Amino acid sequence: MTRRRGRGSTPDGRRSRRRLAAGFVLLVGLSGGTMALQGDASVPTIGLMTAIGLVAGGALLWYLRWIASSSSR
Repeated sequence: MTRRRGRGSTPDGRRSRRRLAAGFVLLVGLSGGTMALQGDASVPTIGLMTAIGLVAGGALLWYLRWIASSSSR
């Protein structure tokens, strides 16, 4: 059994990680919009909550990557 060295050793691996990260951010963003929708919010509020959720998802992803990179040192 061979082991790969380093992060992103293949283009497929990098692409998969990018897709997973985008899906994670999208999931967090859409969950904010869905919660606003269930609360009978107006359309602008639903859009705002979705945007805020996307920003929060991006921040959470950055934090998780930062934690993972500092623990691997």
